[in-house]
Amino acid sequence: MNKPIDKPEFLRTLKAHEKILFKVCNLYCRNPEDRKDLMQEIIIQLWTSFHRYDSKYRLSTWMYRVSLNVAISYYRKTKRHADNHFSSLSHLIEVFDTEDNEHLEENTRLLYRFIRELNDLNRALIMLYLDDYSYKEIAEIMGITVTNVSTKINRIKKQLKQKFEQMEKSI
Repeated sequence: MNKPIDKPEFLRTLKAHEKILFKVCNLYCRNPEDRKDLMQEIIIQLWTSFHRYDSKYRLSTWMYRVSLNVAISYYRKTKRHADNHFSSLSHLIEVFDTEDNEHLEENTRLLYRFIRELNDLNRALIMLYLDDYSYKEIAEIMGITVTNVSTKINRIKKQLKQKFEQMEKSI
C-alpha cells in the first residue's frame, strides 16, 4: 500500500533541489518552450513516484535519476524535431562570470556544445561528473558499476579533449 504524498513536503523538496531540474532541462532542451514542457514532465514523474523514494539513498540522487530518465525519454521523443544548429547556449553558462575573460566564455560554450553532441548516457555521466558527484553516486544514479563510470568518464574526457584539440588545429 502506498503512503499518501505530503504536498507541502513535495513542494519543499522541489524547491530545495530545483537546480537539479534546471540543469537537466537546460542540457536536454534548447528552447524555452521545450524546457518548460520537460520541466513539467519531470515534476509529474517526481510526483507520481515520490512515494517510492527510498530514504536510504540521498534525495538528490533519486531526483537526478528520475529527471535524467524523463529527459532522455523526452529527448528521444522530440529528437526528430530538433535541429543540429547549436545557436545560443548562453543559458547554460549563467554560473560563470565571463565579463573579464572572453576566452573562458568561448571555451565554456564549446564545452557545452561538445557535451550536447554526446549520446544520452555520456551526456548524463559528464553532467553528473561536472556537478562534483562521486563515481559511486554517479553509479547509483545511472544504475551502472563504479568501474563502468570511471571507464566511461575517462573516455568522455579524452573525447572532449580531442574535440578541443581539433578545434584549435582548425583555427
